[in-house]
Amino acid sequence: MKTATLPPIRVEPGFRAELEGVLEQGESLSEFVEGAVRATVQRRKTQAEFVRRGIVAIEETQRDGSGVPAQVVLDKLQSKLDAAKRSQKPRG
Repeated sequence: MKTATLPPIRVEPGFRAELEGVLEQGESLSEFVEGAVRATVQRRKTQAEFVRRGIVAIEETQRDGSGVPAQVVLDKLQSKLDAAKRSQKPRG
């Protein structure tokens, strides 16, 4: 399979110097950029899949009517917070 190139990017000379300063021993600028691009692509794919699964879960919950109303959850959390505050020893 033939390889392709990524478009060149222009950066300030100071940033390029900063980038070159963080390269690992024997690592080229091209390797660093490729690694950064690959990591970003993977992160975006993972994020998109996370959102997709979340939307499916919300749709299932709405369809089944099995969700817990937000106010119920907030009330329980507030009760726990209030109990924790009451159980704290006074400082002084």
